[in-house]
Amino acid sequence: MSTKRHVALLRGINVGGNNLIKMVELKQCFSALGFADVETYIASGNVIFTAKPTQRDKLVKTIELGLERAFGYASRVVVVSGDELALVVDEAPRGFGKEPKKYRYDVLFVKRPLVAREALALVPVKEGVDVAAAGKHALYFRRLISKATQSRLSRLVQLPIYRDITIRNWNTTTKLLERVKAEQSA
Repeated sequence: MSTKRHVALLRGINVGGNNLIKMVELKQCFSALGFADVETYIASGNVIFTAKPTQRDKLVKTIELGLERAFGYASRVVVVSGDELALVVDEAPRGFGKEPKKYRYDVLFVKRPLVAREALALVPVKEGVDVAAAGKHALYFRRLISKATQSRLSRLVQLPIYRDITIRNWNTTTKLLERVKAEQSA
């Protein structure tokens, strides 16, 4: 049976002193769950792994239960396949990520059953500061650095939708894809 690369995007670990998890322990946890070729990327909850083909909901449930048992916190995880991550990068709005001195770029990955188009209507934006767009698997959020304090992105944490979203900056998103591609071609 063939295997497939995935990325697990964990919410709420190693942020603000909460849910502190060492990457070595996180990697060991994923290996103990039966995943192969496990690697982590930076300490903000990005895990790349290989798994046998299965339903995404089953993968998510396995990971969330495993993290809860291993680390004692109610985890929320978004899982995307390597192919889906490539699509997220490919379908970014034209010019997204191209002016890092002028804008901050974030990708908001949505947790099923929420879909990006539905989430877009719930994400607050400030005209003249923020721009949000939906792709198939994620939202793209750009904010003007010179007016960053006026951005509405920080208000997202107060909304119910926030529990079904995990945010990665554009650089992290593209680096994760590079790592997935490197492993697939190895």
